Amino acid sequence: MHYTYVLQSGKDGKFYVGYTKNLKLRFEQHTKGLVASTKDRRPLKLVYYEACVEQADATKREKYLKTHYGKLYLHKRLKSYLAGFTPSNSL
Repeated sequence: MHYTYVLQSGKDGKFYVGYTKNLKLRFEQHTKGLVASTKDRRPLKLVYYEACVEQADATKREKYLKTHYGKLYLHKRLKSYLAGFTPSNSL
């Protein structure tokens, strides 16, 4: 399986979208500060993920979730699950 995932920073409340083949390992790398793009934004919380059979589908989904329409989709999908989630939080 391949995963597209969304992390929320406990430091600034912003979101990070990525994809991986091993979600557990990748999340550990993020939380240990081994990923340059998120190491200064810890602590991080995994707030959303999707599983895909093909890598191409996961990377396509990651790219979509980083677009304006993808951010709107995530906002609608997550707003009822995350306390304090507002449109001003950047995805």
